[in-house]
Amino acid sequence: MKVLRKIIEINEGLCNGCGQCVTSCAEGAIRVIDGKAQLVKEIYCDGLGACIGECPTGALSIIEREADDFDEHAVEEHLKSMEKEPFKMADACPSSVIRTLEPSGQNSNNLKAASELSNWPVQIRLVPPNAPFLRGADLLIASDCTTVASPNLHHDFIRGRVTLIGCPKFDDYYEYIRKFAEIFKTSAIRSITALVMEVPCCQGLPAMIRQAMERAGKNLSMETVVINSSGQILKREKSGPDFTTA
Repeated sequence: MKVLRKIIEINEGLCNGCGQCVTSCAEGAIRVIDGKAQLVKEIYCDGLGACIGECPTGALSIIEREADDFDEHAVEEHLKSMEKEPFKMADACPSSVIRTLEPSGQNSNNLKAASELSNWPVQIRLVPPNAPFLRGADLLIASDCTTVASPNLHHDFIRGRVTLIGCPKFDDYYEYIRKFAEIFKTSAIRSITALVMEVPCCQGLPAMIRQAMERAGKNLSMETVVINSSGQILKREKSGPDFTTA
């Protein structure tokens, strides 16, 4: 039933796809689709605008117009269905075969730089939450672009850590949150390093990790490292039981 009420409006021209509005919407009314935030259904939006303060570009606003009335029961069902959605695993893909690797260690005559990678696969979407290499791991969760921007990635970040990479702008926010939460529940993770670019769309990754920790009932030590396109470290923020919150 259409009623005159307040509801969120998203300016796609201003939206950079960072997804920070997604994690701030308790009703699950917003998703990032094809790099832009979109309202899933009008009935899921309560019109209170909790997401507005999280938008770094001013793409969100509250307007008054005719829209389907907010349905609290539908929101509850929507959130339950999101919890039950299966992980999108590419089971038949050779790239999803789980392997524990032996880091190369010292440089050899044939290698300019040694590989410190200790696990495969590395794509977040391909790693099952019960992968053996996750047990008791120190995690590096890195945005895709950092892997080409950081000149000393293996030495500075991958060494001694299990590596997961993905794109917080173009991949599924809710799938990431569900998967991280399941990993945190079952794998006794020791610490997390979140490596992101300085661009706004990357800032959704630490937000997803924090929301997943909350969902899993865990308070893990996390360091967020922000780098620029030249690979320079711009900022480090530490939080959790082993750190003083920045």
